[in-house]
Amino acid sequence: MDVMPLLLLVAGSAAIAGAARRTPVPAPLLLVAVGLAVSYVPGAPDYTLDPHIVLPLILPPLLHTAATGSSYLDLRAQLRPVAMLSVGYVLFATFVVGWALYVIVPDMPLTAALVFGAVVAPPDAVAATAVARRVGLPSRITTILQGESLLNDATAITAYRVALAAAVGEGATWAGGIGEFLLAAIGGVVVGLLLMAPIHWLRTHVKEALPQNTLSLLIPFVAYATAEQVHASGVLAVVVVALYLGHRAWEVDFATRLQEEAVWKMVAFVLESAVFALIGLQLPVVLKGLGEYEGVEAAWYAVAVFLVVVVARFVWVYPATFLPRLLSARVREREQNPSWKGPFIVAWAGMRGVVSLAIAFSIPLTMHDGEEPFPQRNLILFLTFTTVIGTLVVQGLTLPLLIRLLKFPGRDAQTETLAEANAQAQASRAAERRLDELLTDERNALPAPLADRLRIVLERRRNAVWERLGQANPISGESVDDTYRRLAREMISAEREVFVKLRDGRHIDDEMLRTLLRRLDLEEAAAFREAA
Repeated sequence: MDVMPLLLLVAGSAAIAGAARRTPVPAPLLLVAVGLAVSYVPGAPDYTLDPHIVLPLILPPLLHTAATGSSYLDLRAQLRPVAMLSVGYVLFATFVVGWALYVIVPDMPLTAALVFGAVVAPPDAVAATAVARRVGLPSRITTILQGESLLNDATAITAYRVALAAAVGEGATWAGGIGEFLLAAIGGVVVGLLLMAPIHWLRTHVKEALPQNTLSLLIPFVAYATAEQVHASGVLAVVVVALYLGHRAWEVDFATRLQEEAVWKMVAFVLESAVFALIGLQLPVVLKGLGEYEGVEAAWYAVAVFLVVVVARFVWVYPATFLPRLLSARVREREQNPSWKGPFIVAWAGMRGVVSLAIAFSIPLTMHDGEEPFPQRNLILFLTFTTVIGTLVVQGLTLPLLIRLLKFPGRDAQTETLAEANAQAQASRAAERRLDELLTDERNALPAPLADRLRIVLERRRNAVWERLGQANPISGESVDDTYRRLAREMISAEREVFVKLRDGRHIDDEMLRTLLRRLDLEEAAAFREAA
């Protein structure tokens, strides 16, 4: 096996994603653009997207990171709009886009057109999260988009399976399709519910950080594979487990949390970068075999389908936002009255991504009899690719400008800091009371300087938040917070240099050096978080 193409993909996409942070262009868009350009470089490796790798091996960890970083409480508060998008909109888009393709393309069977509708129906979890993170959407809209993108893949994959069974001649019925959908949805949730408590129990009882992190890396794959084994939705199983673990993460050992955060950030960065680069690299693959649809005709189909996909989302989002408020007093009581701006952003932020391409590539070459070719399969691949690229480029590039034009209020940093300071003050008072209780016990007796040190650390943590609201230093321009962090790092750096010199002089060995450096690293991390 030649590993060089894989290494080039990972290293190249990571480098481009890192460089994108210094440009105004979101990393996903730059990666797609570079992938498109590289796909026609002479001698470039042939990167064919394999659905048997993307769906079970790349999608679960990406869903896991997105779900653990989401808020279960926020998602529960926005459950109705999330469900309307992740289930209702996906089914609506499947039929509307499928019917439009059936009308637009001569000789396109309706069943094959519905397969395409299911393929491009779900906005992508990776794309939505990456762009929302960059443009700074309001928290409610971000929650709705993240919740939709976490759950809609399950609806789309199930709709795709039902439409595909009908298209290849396996005798699918409406009753069978509804049954398969219910099995996938309910089964995926049940599998997630059954797995989440035992997995969390393991996480809280395995005390060493390395086995803990190994378990953490296996969790999304175990949840996905277990659900798929019983023909349930692996996507929903992963999301349910991840939401639960994220909500209960505070019960896990601190060393595990610190390591997990670093590990999963790296995993998400590498996978997201490679995924968007792979999208651009698929251009030569999807252009092969277009045959009679090459040229102007294929371009017309691509533009028409893109417009249908964009318009269909607006057609669904606005009624789904305002009709429930008109029809239900309970909805009016529980949810704030939205303006027209929020639904507009939600409708415009429907970027498609690698899941659509992976599903499209899983369309079989032949019908159920194994002889007749699947109708217009190459055209479906091409239109999926152009729809993904079109939504990423057109909507992704214009979304930040649109948010600025609509003048969405940004995050109120002062209000958030005041809330943080209030929370820290309450926690500090509880910690002081607990410390006083502990020190009354003779078994916890400490010399006065050490007891005072505990109180000083607590006071520093309590005051650090308030200091962020203070005035900047008139000479350096730094806040008190920044100065504290810089001085702490300078002190630790001086200690680190002494330790290295002692090792080089053979006064301590490398093992002791690593122990001392790790202690400094933890102190530096604590100083950074305390001041952050």
